[in-house]
Order: sequence, then C-alpha cells, then structure tokens
Amino acid sequence: MKTPKIVVVGSVNTDMVVKGDKIPAPGETVTGGRFVMVPGGKGANQAVAAARLGADVTLVAKVGDDVFGEESIQGFAKEGIITDHILRDPQNATGVALILVDAGGENSISVAPGANFALTPDEVEAALAKIGPADIVLLQLEVPMETIQRAAELAHKAGAKVVLDPAPAAPLSSELLKSVDYLTPNETEAQLLTGLEVRDETTARAAADKLLVDGARQVIVTLGSAGSLLSDGTTTSMVTCPKVDARDTTAAGDAFNGGLACALARGESLEEAVRQASHVGALAVTKLGAQPSLPTAEELEQFLA
Repeated sequence: MKTPKIVVVGSVNTDMVVKGDKIPAPGETVTGGRFVMVPGGKGANQAVAAARLGADVTLVAKVGDDVFGEESIQGFAKEGIITDHILRDPQNATGVALILVDAGGENSISVAPGANFALTPDEVEAALAKIGPADIVLLQLEVPMETIQRAAELAHKAGAKVVLDPAPAAPLSSELLKSVDYLTPNETEAQLLTGLEVRDETTARAAADKLLVDGARQVIVTLGSAGSLLSDGTTTSMVTCPKVDARDTTAAGDAFNGGLACALARGESLEEAVRQASHVGALAVTKLGAQPSLPTAEELEQFLA
C-alpha cells in the first residue's frame, strides 16, 4: 500500500488541561479537577494523527526558544515526524492552550498563540520548496491568514491536494478558497463562516451550498455524533459516525482531519475517506488529552473491523 506523503503547515502548542465535574461560569471557582500537561496545537495534532496512521509527515511550524518548544520538537521526532522545518523564535514563546474539560467531555479553551503567529509566508514558501512534492498539504487557521493563503496557493500550483480545517473560524477569501480542494468546517465553524444556523443535515447542506458559491470545491461539514455532510455542488451525501462514550472532545476535529488526509492520500474515495476519518475522530474522544488520544493505524483497523 502506498505511503501517503503529507505536509502539515500549522500551530504547535503546549496544552494545560484540567478535567473536572464542570466548566466554571465567569467568576466561579471549581475545585477537585485533575491536571495534565500534554502537547497540542491543531497543526501538531493533525501531524501526529497522520503519522500514527502511517503517513510520511513533515511539519512546518514555529515554536519559541524555550523548554516547551524543545519538548515539542523531541516529541514530534519520536512520532516519526520530519522536524527540519520547525523554526525556533527567540522573540516569542511557544504557544500555550489552557483547556477545561467537564465530566461529559465538553471543553472550553483559551489559547496564547505566541510563536505560531510569527510564522511568515516567506518562511513557509522556503520550507515547501525544500520539501518537494506532497500528496496532501493540510492547513488550519492557528497561524497568520496570509501564511495559510501562501501555503495553499503554492501547494495547489505544485499539484498537491489542499485540505483546510477552518478552525478557529475566520473569514475566508475567495482567493484562498480557490486553492482549497477540501474544506472541513464543523457545525459551529460552518455557521460562523456563512451566517446560517447549522444544527442538522438540512441546515448543513444550506451552509455547504453557500461555501461552494463562495469558491470552495468540496465541503465536508462535520456534525459530531450525527456524522458528516459531503457536498461538491453536484452531489450531496451523509456519512454516519460510530457511537462511542466520549471522555474528551478536544482533538476530535484534528483526528478527523489527519485521518481524512491519510485516506485521501492513499487514493480512497471521498466517502470512504470520510468514513475512516470519522472512526479516527470517534476513537480520539474516548481518551483524555489531545495528542495522547490520537489512535494508531492498528487501533483504527481493529475499530473499522
């Protein structure tokens, strides 16, 4: 079977997680939680997800010249990720995310992006030129928008398929969307991008239609346990999601996108790629933490069976 070659351009964070009975309301203090500190960041999570599923992964990112940055790079190397294009920034700290998780697995997150927001278009262009051809270039929105746009344009021109996870949601230009092959918003992001309420298959289809008019080629709206809606403007379909007991939804979207990129790079149809990605995401929510929850290829194979 072909080994997918995936380049991830995105963020690296250190996640500080408190798992408790509830997420505090403004001004409220809740005690009794359990604390863990784990590597995170959407770019990093998606890179690890793809690497554990058997892809050849290169991460293009920027971290601080600090202990969190060093630990992150060492962790990526242990996962088999190529780290040659992770830059060190002496001016900005490595990104940090403070995450609260309640007993039902729902979360609330505050991020200090640090060095992530210092990753420039020119730095990404230089990295992509050295890396060479890739099957998939996987992007998110935790680094500057101009950097994402340059990466998408260069990848598209080079013949790679571009997957954009529009998280955290921000306005997307038609110029950017023209270089994106697969846009993967969840229901909240689809609503913020379109101004349309997204709560079910019908409303997700309306949001996808608007994103297609705006320039997206193919849209995959993830609806949590309800599954995913796929649309390319000609055909629309739903792919169901397996039912699991959720402990922590923090990395569900990242697991999904990493799984999607791997399956597409292996030549799977879009529906089959989304089916596999849904299983990757479902496995991830059964464990606490972002990267610690991401499944291996063997775990996915057993779950699919």
